[in-house]
Amino acid sequence: MPYVNIKITRDGATAEQKEALIAGVTKLLVDVLNKNPNTTVVVIDEVETDNWGIGGTTVTKRRKQGL
Repeated sequence: MPYVNIKITRDGATAEQKEALIAGVTKLLVDVLNKNPNTTVVVIDEVETDNWGIGGTTVTKRRKQGL
C-alpha cells in the first residue's frame, strides 16, 4: 500500500488542483511501479506560510520581500 504525503502552503491550491494532484500521483504509481490504485493513499498537508521556512526566513516574509 503506497503512501504519498504532499506538503504545500495553505494559500497555494484550489480543491480542483488538489484533486488533480491526487489523481496524477496515483496514476504515476500505477504506471511506473504497477501499484494498485485502490490501495494507494495520497495525503495533502497544507502548511501556513508562517510555519514554512526557507533559508532561515518564513515563506510569509519571503513573499513580502518578493523572493
